[in-house]
Amino acid sequence: MRENSYTAVIVEMTVRALWETQNTIDCIPDELWDKLYGGAPLWQYLYHTLHKLDQWFIDPGDPGFIEPPIHTPGLDALDAPPPVRLTRRDVEDYFAAIKARLSLYLTSLHDEDLLQRPENCPWTRFTLILSQYRCLHRQIGLLMGLILAETGLRPKTLDLGRELPDPPYDPYE
Repeated sequence: MRENSYTAVIVEMTVRALWETQNTIDCIPDELWDKLYGGAPLWQYLYHTLHKLDQWFIDPGDPGFIEPPIHTPGLDALDAPPPVRLTRRDVEDYFAAIKARLSLYLTSLHDEDLLQRPENCPWTRFTLILSQYRCLHRQIGLLMGLILAETGLRPKTLDLGRELPDPPYDPYE
């Protein structure tokens, strides 16, 4: 791993976090997709996670932020039944769009940008990124726990320094 700048570390950690997110998505069995947990289907927990990542990683108040085409009001809330049903393809396409957006953002980011605040935002870019790592890993951990409890299989995670596996690979530990 390159550790010659803060942004290089952030890029590496983001690539790894997104790989683990994709791996967790890949480990969700079809029979669990619509299963309810606390009143919400499993896919809605995943959408909630991705939507927060999309909205908050760069700037939650960005006037240029555009809701994804699959979004309807309340879809990212877990305290009410979803207003629509999302398919696996809907969620995978949305995640692909998020990865592309974050990649563009991270390639334009420099160390000196990290302690600056986006316009009209109370937090620095560094705080927003770390906050999203925390939120993403908490939510992915919840999904991994549900997968483990239901299937007995634990989605693969990557220790620091462990190379991302080349496909095809076993998605479970």
